[in-house]
Amino acid sequence: MFVDEVVVEVRAGDGGDGCMAFRREKYVDMGGPFGGNGGRGSNIIFKVDEGLNTLIDLRFQKLIKGKKGENGGGKGKHGKNAEDIIIKVPPGTIITDDDTGLIIADLIKHGEEVVVAHGGRGGRGNMAFATGSNPAPKFAENGEPGEVRKIKVELKLLADVGLVGMPSVGKSTIISKISAAKPKIAPYPFTTLTPNLGVVKTKDNRSFVVADLPGLIEGASLGEGLGDQFLKHVERTRIIAHVIDMSGIEGRNPYDDYVIINKELENFNSNLLAKPQIIIANKMDIPNARKNLEKFKEKVKIPIFEVSAIKGEGLDNVLIELANMLDDIPKENLYQDEQLENHILYKFEAEEPFVITKEDGVWIIKGKEVEKLVKMTKFNSDEAVLRFSHKLRKMGIDAKLRELGAENGDVIKILDFEFEFSD
Repeated sequence: MFVDEVVVEVRAGDGGDGCMAFRREKYVDMGGPFGGNGGRGSNIIFKVDEGLNTLIDLRFQKLIKGKKGENGGGKGKHGKNAEDIIIKVPPGTIITDDDTGLIIADLIKHGEEVVVAHGGRGGRGNMAFATGSNPAPKFAENGEPGEVRKIKVELKLLADVGLVGMPSVGKSTIISKISAAKPKIAPYPFTTLTPNLGVVKTKDNRSFVVADLPGLIEGASLGEGLGDQFLKHVERTRIIAHVIDMSGIEGRNPYDDYVIINKELENFNSNLLAKPQIIIANKMDIPNARKNLEKFKEKVKIPIFEVSAIKGEGLDNVLIELANMLDDIPKENLYQDEQLENHILYKFEAEEPFVITKEDGVWIIKGKEVEKLVKMTKFNSDEAVLRFSHKLRKMGIDAKLRELGAENGDVIKILDFEFEFSD
């Protein structure tokens, strides 16, 4: 089964908790803190495997969850990092943050990988907090929560040439003749329900990849017929090859077919029309094909190649021309670096670090950093609570609450934790 788009939630592993422990040995004076740090949680990594050509393995995975890092231990023992979770995807996979719409990665080369969700760092044990003014801290941290995000994983096939055209024009027959691909071929429309890739080799030993894309019809860019689900695969091709049934045996005008397909390409992505195009005039062995071709040439001024795919005639000339064109067209990524998430996240850095609202007399504080602080604090000692209060004050939350009218004794809520406000 061919699957080219899935949406999945990824949850990286939480960091392991830090340990609060003290060194108590008979011959060691003033042993001091001896609690180790927790280990890092699992990263969720997507990695290209050139042996794959579909996203079917992800189709039924609604959640990909990492493992928690090992907790720190006494005697200064640090917890082990959790093993990363590696998800294999085919070349041409695009990963997008489903909430922001930002592109995380465009994976093309075999072995290329990207961390889509980072594991939380391990919480620090009390050894890490020892200072000259507090040589024996009685607190440690919980592990940092792992990153959670909803992502869209989309496959846009890697092909040098895309065969486009109306149903039953002979695209599948052509790819079966020029490569080892074995698409389904039958005398009815929409025989091809999934894209087919074929590696082509010319007589002069040059090779390239051709994609046979399922038949398009008028309105395909709006979801008609097989819809726009396969138009996306044209985006990566370097050349668009229109396969036209020049015989008109299906009752359609060859020139109208050409105009309709170009219109659908433009409606889907106007940049597609900037790609080099050629015409493969198929079914030239059928009566009326020659007459229709003459009329077609009066209106279309791009290279036209006459073939009879069923007889295998004229295909070698097409392949040589495509190879010549590809020699002069550089391979480019679908997205440039400046379009990827890590290059444009700075746009969001000016957002407020926290938001304070009041509901039913309770002050509610929300924000990524403040919520993370709550999750990483172990409220099991007075020192831990004092440190937490100091950090809130340093973030400016106390001052903001006073500015909004908070008074001593008011209830403050962060996540499921409630506190009493006091100066």
